[in-house]
Amino acid sequence: MFVPELRPWRAARPHVVRVTDAVRPRLARAAGIVRPRLARVAATARPRVARLAKPQLARLTGTGPNARSWQYGAGAATVGLALAAGVVTVAGPWDSTGQRTAERDRATALARTGGGDHGRTADSSRTSDTAAGAPRPAPSAASVLVGLGGGGADVVKSAPNALPTGAGVAGVLTPLLADPVLGARHAAAVVDVATGRRLYGAGAGTGLTPASTTKIATAVAALSAMGGEHRLTTRTVLEPDTRELVLVGGGDPTLTARDDDGAGWAGLRTLAASSAAALKKRGLTHVTLSYDTTLYAGSEVHPIGPNGNLARVTALSADEGRPDDSTSGPVTRVPDPAADATRTFAAFLKADGITATPPGPSKATTRAKSLASVSSPPLSVLVERMLTNSDNDIAEALARHTALATGVRADFAGGGAAVRAQLKKLGLPTAGVRIMDGSGLDRQDRITANLLTALLVKAGDPARPDLRPVLTGLPVAGFTGTLADRYSDGAAGVVRAKTGTLTGVNALAGTVVDRDGRLLAFAFLAAGTTDPGAAQAALDRAATALAGCGCR
Repeated sequence: MFVPELRPWRAARPHVVRVTDAVRPRLARAAGIVRPRLARVAATARPRVARLAKPQLARLTGTGPNARSWQYGAGAATVGLALAAGVVTVAGPWDSTGQRTAERDRATALARTGGGDHGRTADSSRTSDTAAGAPRPAPSAASVLVGLGGGGADVVKSAPNALPTGAGVAGVLTPLLADPVLGARHAAAVVDVATGRRLYGAGAGTGLTPASTTKIATAVAALSAMGGEHRLTTRTVLEPDTRELVLVGGGDPTLTARDDDGAGWAGLRTLAASSAAALKKRGLTHVTLSYDTTLYAGSEVHPIGPNGNLARVTALSADEGRPDDSTSGPVTRVPDPAADATRTFAAFLKADGITATPPGPSKATTRAKSLASVSSPPLSVLVERMLTNSDNDIAEALARHTALATGVRADFAGGGAAVRAQLKKLGLPTAGVRIMDGSGLDRQDRITANLLTALLVKAGDPARPDLRPVLTGLPVAGFTGTLADRYSDGAAGVVRAKTGTLTGVNALAGTVVDRDGRLLAFAFLAAGTTDPGAAQAALDRAATALAGCGCR
């Protein structure tokens, strides 16, 4: 059973208003400095955004003509853009907000139409409609990252001697994390990203159920094992002398049978058209159709059993086995995603002049001749989507691909073991850590606050730009993904974090820019909670307190 992530208690309002008052002067000063530059950037970027943002936004977030939107206030936009331009300049495909260029274009598009709403996720029971009275989203968080190829520049350009002290952070967090709503067991850690110095720890070495914050570990492992430019390929092959056309699954969880609208996802329609053209060149208009899912091993069903938060994990599926037009959140999936995708592929072939037999499972031989293929966007894009939307299907696929890349059996146990082994190889603290899946749906998972903060610090390391999507994919408070309708009165646009919620479990791990401009990584884990809304609000208050704290 999964529980919703609800809006924070109204009781938090006085505290977060004080935090907002504390940061307002520095935002006003920053706005005056960067406004001329932003005007020039906006004028330059407008044509490109107009061409790219709409199709990407529709596919990435699941929004469309029927989705309600939030309207930005001019003041909120000015403050958010001032934060976005305040630290580093654009380099390579990364912009000054620490976002990938595609995410920046998306944010620009949303400045007109309102904030994104990613629908239901595994740890959020929000629907695709924006709730009445929801907060207006702030633009992106403060600039925190150097660009790819940015040399050895610091991830954070902080004021000299502005490092928070452990005593200062403890004075702020200890009473907040002592809130009884956080249950019988909880853990926390805070680390300064630029220096790697731990500023706070409470039970930080104890492994607790992490829920969807597990995806941070999955993301780091996958990127380090395969690289951000790695793509997942679905292909067709023709067996010689038999006229058997085999659709070979490449484990792409973003493969779609829908009209792509130029968003860049690999499409079954495109693959069918290319395959049909290749068959006609060989004089074939009728084939025996089969499909190959042998890239993965073991059970396709997650240990929690059939669940609307996750399709059967197979190397071949289209649109995550969703029978409707949804792109995220719980929905009853088709019973056999591979067979369903192949039947859809057959219909596309027929439209292109190729008839096929009813499909069945098979395995392509080494003698088969390649006909056509389609590839996913780069792995970096998949990681960002997984984290923003808390996409369980992508998470489980990335765990299996990490297993494949490191020579481990590609099943649930193998994926979890491969993720942990990859993190250990990176020198990250894995004591007390047990990873049973890629998504965090398995309640047997155990992750420490120490590991979560270490993952975030590693992702911000100037020497590891390949891991940067782990930070840029984190939901932005009050703006994107599972944080879109949180932090209405506090650290909107300043906190970026991955949420985690199962029954009796609440977690939050991410980054926050404090009052002095320091980038802090934090992780809060709570077990034994009985009121998910109250626990969520308590964790949000703790992150908001860090945003308003100089803590020296």
